[in-house]
Amino acid sequence: MADLDTLRTRFARTLEAARGPAGGPDPAPYAEDLLGRWREPQRRYHTVEHLTAVLDRVDVLEQYARDPEAVRLAAWFHDAVYLPDRSENEERSARLAERALREAGLPDAKTAEVARLVRLTVTHDPADDDPDGMVLCDADLAILASPPSAYAVYTTAVREEYHFVPNDAFRTGRAAILRQLLALPRLFRTPYGAEHWEATARYNLAAELEMLSLPPLDAS
Repeated sequence: MADLDTLRTRFARTLEAARGPAGGPDPAPYAEDLLGRWREPQRRYHTVEHLTAVLDRVDVLEQYARDPEAVRLAAWFHDAVYLPDRSENEERSARLAERALREAGLPDAKTAEVARLVRLTVTHDPADDDPDGMVLCDADLAILASPPSAYAVYTTAVREEYHFVPNDAFRTGRAAILRQLLALPRLFRTPYGAEHWEATARYNLAAELEMLSLPPLDAS
């Protein structure tokens, strides 16, 4: 279980550091709104546990970021709007970041950077000269490099989020996503991600794709 008090403290520290000496409103209401969103009942994978994991991985990759606090804020907002049956979640999350962070006292340039990073999670394909994008995308995709048991929990949670999709359609769509990921020259763009996560993630993705290619257990 995620420690909500620790998350509240982490958000406050991040926002205060990003705002600088000019300060702004109390971070607490913004943290509560975000945590409420991350705890919505339709979520099975995109939960506060996922948020915590991404923030922890940003900490691991911080040395590669140009603006670690902007990356951390983008992690908070990257799935803040999440409805599994909608395709514009990242855009709506980015717009939420723009509204909330301006109100919270973040400078316009940094607010725009956070929103840009959130939008980047649509493709997880940062440019070679985008270290902040590399850190956020690597942190978000690091789940793919989990040990087999944890990877199985992840895939089960994803399926539960899409419970309304028929099995055949889900298998087809999921397989297409896996092929797209495997076709990327690099899943992870930071040196740490390339060294520690790339090979395991590719193994997991290939194994899941192979499983999806098998006939369903209830097939005649």
